[in-house]
Amino acid sequence: MKPAPTTLGALRASGHTFRTVKAEIAGNLLRRLRAGDRSLAGLVGLDDTVLPEVERALLASHDVVLLGERGQGKTRLMRTLASLLDEWTPVIAGSELHEHPFDPVTLGSRRLVEELGDDLPVDWLHRDQRYTEKLATPDTSIGDLIGDIDPTRLAEGRSLGDPETVHYGLLPRAHRGIFGLNELPDLAERIQVGLFNVLEERDIQIRGYALRLPLDLLVVASANPEDYTNRGRIITPLKDRFGAEIRTHYPLEVADEVALIRQEAELARAVDEDGTEVVGQVPEHLLEVVARLVEELRGSTAIDQASGVSARYGVAAAEALSGAALRRAAITGDPHPVARIGDLSGVLPALRGKLEFEMGEEGHEDEVVEHLLRMATVTVYRDRLAGLDLSGFTDRFANAEEDADVSIETGALVTSGQLLDQFDQVPGLAQVLTALGVSEDTVSPGQAAAAVELVCEGLYLTRRLSKAVLDSGPRARTVYGG
Repeated sequence: MKPAPTTLGALRASGHTFRTVKAEIAGNLLRRLRAGDRSLAGLVGLDDTVLPEVERALLASHDVVLLGERGQGKTRLMRTLASLLDEWTPVIAGSELHEHPFDPVTLGSRRLVEELGDDLPVDWLHRDQRYTEKLATPDTSIGDLIGDIDPTRLAEGRSLGDPETVHYGLLPRAHRGIFGLNELPDLAERIQVGLFNVLEERDIQIRGYALRLPLDLLVVASANPEDYTNRGRIITPLKDRFGAEIRTHYPLEVADEVALIRQEAELARAVDEDGTEVVGQVPEHLLEVVARLVEELRGSTAIDQASGVSARYGVAAAEALSGAALRRAAITGDPHPVARIGDLSGVLPALRGKLEFEMGEEGHEDEVVEHLLRMATVTVYRDRLAGLDLSGFTDRFANAEEDADVSIETGALVTSGQLLDQFDQVPGLAQVLTALGVSEDTVSPGQAAAAVELVCEGLYLTRRLSKAVLDSGPRARTVYGG
């Protein structure tokens, strides 16, 4: 609910005090730190590295440049800063720049305060409306960012020198809030010059107008390192005007990568005719395989590491796995849509556009990813199932040379029931499910089938089982043993 005061007089009587945006952010941040709460929620793997630097910059009232490769959460961090603003702030009702009633900055608002006094109408602005974001592009103009002459106001008969003939750009309209500027190096250098006054003198100049507009805002910009040096650059005087340059990074631990994927991925879901919602589930061990794959990609010499491997790669892979499970359920009638390790080979080629390969790998992109996927899978298999007695699985294939039927077939269109029926009873499956974090009370046939397929793939990768892929495309089948 909005606070009660609706006039300037009522606002004064309520005891409200005016704080600048940076003081507001610093005060709310200090309160969270003293209470032991997280300063910024939703940022994974940055608690001991990036966040302390951000906190120091905000407490010092510094404007910030976030420097890092694509998909490191720079935009998410920028948007999360809005949570440090007061939930509601008073503004002059109808003010184009959301001016505080105690601190009017435009000629029109100052005139209203003088004319109406305590009867000045006051409205309230929620913090979600106090964050403005702009993607910098080479065609961005000074008019877009700062402002320009409004011809419609001139047509109304106002003189050319009248400050009220100005149409304000995004920066002035972010007054009393946070302005986020993505991909700052893409901004033409002559446009970057226009930011000098905003960052240093905290005012703007428009086409030589005798206009001083003291802006109250926090400016946060982002840049990719390759853009910083190649495609574009932040000019030196502008860099000097930012108080802090903070390097971001990808999650340093696999557990953080898993948490990030789980937080960001939107699993595929559909609603049946009877209103029942069906969700394509992705087991925890499969999320870990995806996270390990991302880690392998970031360390591979076949991948252009200057471009980086975005966190969006892992998120998109998890979402595609969820879609694969839902597709299998729709085509086969499987009531338990759970993704399996074999689904990854089908979804990864669609994510190739998210990777930049080195020149020498042209034509071998899928082979590179498949190789790294096998490495990620065997690592998870060993980490999760090390020390378990898997003889119940290997014994199932022990007589494969004598009996051609002793094999297991799986694939994108093999239901969980069909896969489990081929095993009948497997000693040790309960231990495998426990090691994979599946509770006996909530286990479903889909989760059991996903566990069985992981064991089969792990046995193959550790050379304890044979494997053959039959057919190709969406109807490909994988046969273990036999």
